[in-house]
Amino acid sequence: MMNKRIYMDYSATTPMREEVLEEMMEFMKTEYGNPSSIHSFGRESKNAVDTARDRIAKTMNAKGKEIYFTGGGSESDNWAIKGYAFANKNKGNHIITTKIEHHAVLHTVEYLVKNHGFTATYLDVNAEGLIDLEDLKKAITDETILITIMYANNEIGTIQPIKEIGAIAKENKVAFHTDGVQIYGSGKIDVDELNIDMMSMSAHKLHGPKGIGALYIRPGIRLDNLIHGGAQERKKRAGTENVPGIVGFGKAAELAYEDLEERIEEKIRLRDKMIDGILDNIPYTLLNGHRTHRLPNNTNISFRFIEGESLLLSLDMVGIAASSGSACTSGSLDPSHVLLSLGLTHEVAHGSLRLTIGAYTTEEEVDYVLEQLPPIVERLRQMSPLYEEIQGGN
Repeated sequence: MMNKRIYMDYSATTPMREEVLEEMMEFMKTEYGNPSSIHSFGRESKNAVDTARDRIAKTMNAKGKEIYFTGGGSESDNWAIKGYAFANKNKGNHIITTKIEHHAVLHTVEYLVKNHGFTATYLDVNAEGLIDLEDLKKAITDETILITIMYANNEIGTIQPIKEIGAIAKENKVAFHTDGVQIYGSGKIDVDELNIDMMSMSAHKLHGPKGIGALYIRPGIRLDNLIHGGAQERKKRAGTENVPGIVGFGKAAELAYEDLEERIEEKIRLRDKMIDGILDNIPYTLLNGHRTHRLPNNTNISFRFIEGESLLLSLDMVGIAASSGSACTSGSLDPSHVLLSLGLTHEVAHGSLRLTIGAYTTEEEVDYVLEQLPPIVERLRQMSPLYEEIQGGN
């Protein structure tokens, strides 16, 4: 019987912190007023929403009025891209993005191209997942209105040169949106210093509740309304606010940035121990993503001669929860579009494993993964005819 349960999938979601849940419970049980109501119950809820807005804004050198609450990261991406495109189509119809974006971005851009007459440039990345800034400069035309490039990749962890991208966008008077879902809560962010015009966030990636996200929008950036029907979120997103979720998001953001530097340092130490332990002890392996310009908690390795799904199931049997990529596409049989964009073959991409650590990960858990992984990989490879040929010297 499995007696261990080790969670190594923090990029998919995170457990809620106890302090977050405690604050949320108050607004589920006793402070349940509608923020739009003018009586005391409503005012208390509205004050809580405004406090959460300010808490989040403070973490990125923004103002509370620049934070708009949404239903999650994918909704924020959709709103930023479609909202800006529709509100500014008189200026141009060209959008620039990359080939390794989350599908919330890729499919939204694809929708605009197929159904609304927009055009798009999809930038290549190098073998480490980084764009070439010269390629970005060359892609900008007189019709370019929006650049949408993710801050950090959800699969391979590579962090893009966001400050430089923002500067290029600003110099060319093009709006810049970044999907910040993976980096928010795991990295220092200053929207002014980085020249970010819009940034998407999601609470459940930083020990907050699911079903609540936010979009930072710089003053002067025009977006079409996301939902019509009410005055909530400055008339941009109608619908009664998810007060407990918003409160939880604000608390989670505040907690995440209280001891950020210390937590980053510890995550990097454990991450590097995991990367080195795998690469040094298991042959025919490849680290995906940049070695240092990556999320502090992300390890993504390709193992030749095995299928990633078999590896995940085998790890689960010994109590280790991991992933082969994005949780949003885990039901797909196709290899990761991110790994293929790095230049990996289908065979190598299919053998990928993503291990992501978090606030509750211990050194003993990392040691357990490094102990269990080599024999599992060896057992699975013994079933591969290709591996047998390699072992035979062919």
